[in-house]
Amino acid sequence: MKFRDLSEAERRQLENNGCICREWHRVKVKEGFIADNIRNVVFSGDIKIGVLRKTFYTDGGVPKYSGIYNASIHNCIIGDDVYINQVKNHLANYIIENDVVIESVDSMAVTEKSSFGNGCRIAVLKETGGREVVMYDELSAHTAYLMAFYRHRPALVQHLMDMADAYAESVSSAMGRVGQGAHLINSRTIINVSIGPFASIEGVYRLTNGTINSCEEDPAYIGPGVIAQNFICSCGSIITDMSMVTNCFVGQGTVLGKQYSAENSVFFANCQGFHGEACSIFAGPYTVSHHKSTLLIAGYYSFLNAGSGSNQSNHMYKLGPIHQGVLERGSKTTSDSYVLWPAKIGAFTLVMGRHYRNPDTSDLPFSYIIENTDESFLAPAVNLRSIGTIRDAQKWPKRDRRKARRQPDSIVFNLLSPYSIQKIVRGIAVLKDLQKTSGPASEYFMYNGVKITASALERGLSIYRLGLIKFLGNGLVKKLELADYSTEEEMREVLRPEGKTGTGEWIDVAGLLVPKEVVLDFVDAVESGEINTIDNLNDYYRAWKDNYFVWAWNWIVVTLKAEMKIDVSTVTRDEVSAFVEEWRRAVVSLDEMMYSDAKKEFTLKSQTGFGIDGEAETKAMDFENVRGEFSKHPAVRDIIEHIEKKSALAAKVQSKLEAIRVADKKTTKK
Repeated sequence: MKFRDLSEAERRQLENNGCICREWHRVKVKEGFIADNIRNVVFSGDIKIGVLRKTFYTDGGVPKYSGIYNASIHNCIIGDDVYINQVKNHLANYIIENDVVIESVDSMAVTEKSSFGNGCRIAVLKETGGREVVMYDELSAHTAYLMAFYRHRPALVQHLMDMADAYAESVSSAMGRVGQGAHLINSRTIINVSIGPFASIEGVYRLTNGTINSCEEDPAYIGPGVIAQNFICSCGSIITDMSMVTNCFVGQGTVLGKQYSAENSVFFANCQGFHGEACSIFAGPYTVSHHKSTLLIAGYYSFLNAGSGSNQSNHMYKLGPIHQGVLERGSKTTSDSYVLWPAKIGAFTLVMGRHYRNPDTSDLPFSYIIENTDESFLAPAVNLRSIGTIRDAQKWPKRDRRKARRQPDSIVFNLLSPYSIQKIVRGIAVLKDLQKTSGPASEYFMYNGVKITASALERGLSIYRLGLIKFLGNGLVKKLELADYSTEEEMREVLRPEGKTGTGEWIDVAGLLVPKEVVLDFVDAVESGEINTIDNLNDYYRAWKDNYFVWAWNWIVVTLKAEMKIDVSTVTRDEVSAFVEEWRRAVVSLDEMMYSDAKKEFTLKSQTGFGIDGEAETKAMDFENVRGEFSKHPAVRDIIEHIEKKSALAAKVQSKLEAIRVADKKTTKK
């Protein structure tokens, strides 16, 4: 973009329009510049102005004309068709790109060389430090996970921090930027903030040292009353309704509102925080807290649904707030639940009541942890039969708000996966070991701070077995359904694994399910310098997600042999057929449990409070008109359709297997 000096006529016209400048020679303009739309402006420092000709329309169809009105502008580059009006104090040291609107802003300035939030340390999990995450624009949940939790690999952490610091230095500048098409209106103070294209900033109170990343396909929104300091928010994120954010990273699709307060925390894709408070948390994807009096503190969460009044403690009033806790993916906390850190709650577990004994239930997923007479009781596996668990798994992908082309967080949504099923396998071993150690006559069993009744243990073993068969069968049946084969040898070839990657332990890297061996190889490569850029990091994460199903099948093959005595290299058609039938029964059995669970929402007890001024018939009619018929409820229909679909799939695969038997008989006769 080329700029020239003002002509004498242009200078006189600007002065006639009420403009003031002590050094007009430092004001440069683009060819085609017109002075008509610049009025009552004080210029100072080096100024460059584009062509201001555009007419645009605000809400209500009010026409406005590009230009600069009633403002003090210092050291700014102003693009084409920009509208600036009513800057009460000053607009200083900014590059304003084309089509930007800035109206009724008290002051907006870059006061020093700034990295705009990049490079800031966030003290997650431990308020006093020790697990700091360095934030930067393209920070992913997975890189943050490694920074925070792999402190046993200090060289890795240092390399990751060095990459983040190098990036922060590369974006540091004494000039801020407002990206193309951004709108800033009715706001107070904005200091050292970089604003991305098409962002919308409305009614904020104070923004200091931050970056608002945004793009045309997924603009960011910062709304009324927000106070934010040392922050980065991502494309598609929303912070609004007088929320207060300090030392925080806000990921794509995340919404913080309704006076939410967050400090020293990271929120990754599609988190939601309303009314409550977050302090030093690592909020992996889909961490959700909607209620007042809910405090999330010093914890690691993902796919969490926090109930009203949920709370944790990280302070035992001895050495300070040094304790931390983990609620593994898919957990829920009920109203007024409490967990004393340190604790580690297994995946997809429901926490009800108050728990003081520092439980570790990470090898008993899909459980309920319930308080009874000040003790923590665990019911293993029961969440596998809950209709709510399935609804959660179905809704997460549907609630993905991200629209940006670049998505740093690579998420695997699968409810049943090598990660969760390996925990089921370990859970079965734990429960059997408890039986063996305590004896069959025991009424209850103690395990890592929780009590398990004998009946709950037996039920848990049964449900875990169904979940294991269901997952292994899902993979096997899908392979057999999609492939063509006419002999047992061809069938075995279809079932052959694609290498050995994934056959060992799996971990959840903040929403990304991946074999541990892959992560450790990656860690080695980062430490050696083979992986040395942020783009390299994110490329690897995307590749891990793309390889999920290949690696998951490799794990299934090994587990089929270990748990079901099915060796895909030697398995017969009859063995496969028997397992397919066992899979069908397991799927139907779990679905029938969910059907019964859903039916509890339609009992007479559930009708309490309906038909407020009538008798039993009125109550039933009111309930049906509000809640609908049980058989027509979408979740119930989904269960019935799932049973029909999986039964038909089993029949289809059995038919293909039967064709193998017929073909083999014909071959034998010849």
